[in-house]
Amino acid sequence: MSIWAIVPVKPLRLGKSRLSGVLSDDERTVLNRMFLENALDILRTTPRIGQTLVVSRDPAALAIAREFGARTVLEDGTPNLNNALQRATMLAGSFDVNGVLVLPADLPLLTPPDIDNFIVIHTSCAPPCVTISADRHNNGTNALLVSPPGLITYAYGPQSFSLHCEMACQKNAQVNIVTNYNLVLDLDTPEDLDLFNAVKAEV
Repeated sequence: MSIWAIVPVKPLRLGKSRLSGVLSDDERTVLNRMFLENALDILRTTPRIGQTLVVSRDPAALAIAREFGARTVLEDGTPNLNNALQRATMLAGSFDVNGVLVLPADLPLLTPPDIDNFIVIHTSCAPPCVTISADRHNNGTNALLVSPPGLITYAYGPQSFSLHCEMACQKNAQVNIVTNYNLVLDLDTPEDLDLFNAVKAEV
């Protein structure tokens, strides 16, 4: 099965605005770059990922993506994550891929085996199939693998996890819910940062 990963990236200097109370603009820019490079490196070293596609309106983020061998899509118009992902999915579909994995860059605990295991679970079922992992609040969507590409529209935002599951069921797709500690921790708030730092201290 041919699977492409799609990584949406906000402008590096604008991302993680909810951390502005604890990190300066420069510190958040460095953090965002670090997250993006880490995600791209992990996807590049995961054999089950055929190609990575980065969608962003930030030329700097797209340049980094190309350094890691990823394809890029320049987002234009009014910023809209779901529309940008839909556009990237259409591009992936034009290459006859069997599935697309939408993965945010801000999963600091992610490892190649996490992605590999996620894909193994997904490929155990025949399309239509949706494999999904929520954030630690069971609100957002931290990993979403859809076969065939474009089976469902994207609903990133409040309650996206439940919305994606509901849309998959409406398409009579098998839904695999994956609970993996390394996938549920995304880094958006000072509380998330504290949790991440605590985990690092234990390693």
